[in-house]
Amino acid sequence: MKAAQDIILKPVITEASMSGIADRKYTFKVAKDANKIEIAAAVEALFAGTKVAKVNTMNCKGKAKRMGAHQGYRPDWKKAIVTLTADSKGIEFFESMM
Repeated sequence: MKAAQDIILKPVITEASMSGIADRKYTFKVAKDANKIEIAAAVEALFAGTKVAKVNTMNCKGKAKRMGAHQGYRPDWKKAIVTLTADSKGIEFFESMM
């Protein structure tokens, strides 16, 4: 089992992800090989007082980029939307941004 810091890489801060905070949905960039059970356990371990109700994951394709005549792609990555239970404590990092 990997450490929680190796599974949850960073938060995703976009307009869409910030609007989900009202519904107790938080978005993270996660390790590509992490599954939903590992992601839920990592969120509960990293943020004390949180209980995960549901985890939705999606694989995001890297964008095509050009540098002059050469073309390449940014790396693919995995995104997880974590929904907390109603009686759970919120994640302070996201709520301080609202």
